[in-house]
Amino acid sequence: MERESFSSRLGFILISAGCAIGLGNVWRFPFVTGQYGGASFVLIYLCFLLLLGLPIMVAEFAVGRASRRSPAKSFDTLEPKGTKWHLFKYVTIAGNIILMMFYTTISGWMLYFLYKMAVGDLSGLDAQGIKDVFGALLQDPAKVMMAFLIVLMVVLAANSMLLPGSEAGLKYYLYPDFDKIAEHGVREVIFAAMGQAFFTLSIGMGSLSIFGSYIGKEQKLTNEALWIMFLDTFVAIVAGLIIFPACFSFGIQPDAGPNLLFITLPNVFNAMNGGRIWGTLFFLFMLFAAMSTVIAVFEMIISSICELTGGDRRRLIPFAVIGMILLSLPCVFGFNIWSGFEPLGKGTCVLDLEDFLVSNNILPLGSLIFLAFCTTRYGWGWNKFIEEVDTGKGIGFPKWMRFYATYILPLIVLYIFFNGYYAMFFK
Repeated sequence: MERESFSSRLGFILISAGCAIGLGNVWRFPFVTGQYGGASFVLIYLCFLLLLGLPIMVAEFAVGRASRRSPAKSFDTLEPKGTKWHLFKYVTIAGNIILMMFYTTISGWMLYFLYKMAVGDLSGLDAQGIKDVFGALLQDPAKVMMAFLIVLMVVLAANSMLLPGSEAGLKYYLYPDFDKIAEHGVREVIFAAMGQAFFTLSIGMGSLSIFGSYIGKEQKLTNEALWIMFLDTFVAIVAGLIIFPACFSFGIQPDAGPNLLFITLPNVFNAMNGGRIWGTLFFLFMLFAAMSTVIAVFEMIISSICELTGGDRRRLIPFAVIGMILLSLPCVFGFNIWSGFEPLGKGTCVLDLEDFLVSNNILPLGSLIFLAFCTTRYGWGWNKFIEEVDTGKGIGFPKWMRFYATYILPLIVLYIFFNGYYAMFFK
C-alpha cells in the first residue's frame, strides 16, 4: 500500500513542530526558567537543546522516513534479520497511550480556565480565590478541544512588554546573571536545563518518527529538524516574554512554580485593561498548545494500531476516542475519588505516576534505543543512517557527531534517567 505524504514541506514542518510544541514550552519552560534564574538558565537550555535534542530527533525522523512505517512496523522493516529491535514497538505504543492519559486531563484544565476567563468568573478574585477555583476544577472533570494557533503568543508578548515596569522582567529573562546559577547549585541547574531540552521535543516515543514516515526525500533531515527546533524554541521564548514582563509589572514572583500559570497569572490579567479578553486569548492558546501534542500522539497510536491489525483508520478512530476517554479517567479521579492513592509517596497522585513513567522512563530509554539502532552495527547501522539523513538538499548531519552520538550522548541520556530516579526517591 502506498504511503500517504504531506502535500507540502511546510505542512510537515508545522505538524511535526506541533508534536514538539506543547505544555513543555508554554507551561513548563517559563516556570522552570523562573525557578532557576532566568536568562542564564535559558542559555544553558539552548546549548543542550542542540546537543541532546538534535541527534535524537534526526534519528527518529530517519527511522520513520527510511521505513515509511509507523513505529509499529519501522523497526521490523529496517532491523537486521534475526534481531529483536521490533519489540520496542510495544514500548512506544504504551508510552504514547500513557502520555495521552494525562495530557488530555491537562488540556481539559485549559478549556475550563478558558471558559472561566471568558465569562468573567475569575474577575476580581485574588490569588486564594483563583486557587479555590482551580481546586474546585480538580474535583469536577472538564472536557477537551483540538486546534493550534501561534500568532496569539506574539500578540500577548507584545502586550506584556508594553506594561509599566516590564523592563525589570525583560532584564531578568534576557540578561544573563550567572551568580543565580551558584545560588541554586550548578549541578541542579544543569540537570534542569538538560531535562527541559530533552523532554520538550517529545523525543524517544516514536511520536516524531511517524511524521518522518510521511515526508519525501527532497530535504536532508537535519535541515528539517533544525527548523522544527527553531519553532519549538520560538514558542518557549515567546512564552517567557508573555509571563516575565507581566510578573514584574504586577509584583508576581517569577519562581512561583507550576502555579505561575493556573493560579498566579490570572491575577495579572485581572489587573490589566481588557484583561478578560487577554486572559481568554492566553488560555485559548494554552489549550491549542496542549492539544497540538495530543493530536500528534493520537496520530501515532492510530497509525500503529492500523499497521499492526490491518484495520481501517476511519472505523478505528471512534473506538480509539472512546478508549482514550476511559483511559483518561484514572488521572481525573486521582484528584477526587482516588485522592487517597499516592503511588509515588506522600503528596503524589495518578498524574505524577503517569508523568513519571513517560518522562523518567520511556522518553530517555526510548531515545537510547533510537540512538543505538541508528549508530551501532547491531542495529540499522551508521552508514545506512547517515545515507538516509543526508538524502536531499539542505544542511547535512555533522560527521564529527558520529563518536558523540554513539558513545557520549547515550551516557548523558543514562545520566538523565538515573538522576530522575534519584531526584524522585532519594533527594
